[in-house]
Amino acid sequence: MIYVIDHEDSFTYNLVHLLEEFAPTYVSNYYDLDRKRLEKSKIIVFSPGPGDPSHYPETQKIYHQYKGIKKIIGICLGFQQILFAQKAKIIPQKKIYHGYQSKVKVLKDSSFFKPNKIFLAGRYHSLRLKEPFKSTSLKITMRCVETNVAMAIEDTINNVHGFQFHPDSFLTVDGKLLIQKIIQA
Repeated sequence: MIYVIDHEDSFTYNLVHLLEEFAPTYVSNYYDLDRKRLEKSKIIVFSPGPGDPSHYPETQKIYHQYKGIKKIIGICLGFQQILFAQKAKIIPQKKIYHGYQSKVKVLKDSSFFKPNKIFLAGRYHSLRLKEPFKSTSLKITMRCVETNVAMAIEDTINNVHGFQFHPDSFLTVDGKLLIQKIIQA
């Protein structure tokens, strides 16, 4: 089962519908977590949402509790939450990308996607990772071609993955394939 923590974002159910194609999916609001179902899940997904990662301390606790035990996937705010939990700084971007399609390039460190592949991704965020960022296991695996902002992360040791963009958006070409590769890995 996939457990989606909904951070009250309008995109959450687009993501849920996509995930349901691969496994039974349960959704709960961030403020009303079902601990028994969370414990039974195989995959935990941190949804998109408003604000910044510091606004969701319970998600940080869940990340630290299950990191290395369950597969964790973060989308948009969820991506930022993973990085924030790893002591990264999340800062405002100069330009806000809401409903913006960007070219995203896969880097050589990706374990799931072909290096140098470029595809179109739907972005809906005003925050980004401040770099440089150092981690022993978490790697930046995709970047925006135009701005060089980190767009995806992988930690194959602890089974943690994240996308700054929305694979569930109609603006993302092959979003279903991106999610499928991570879910089935």
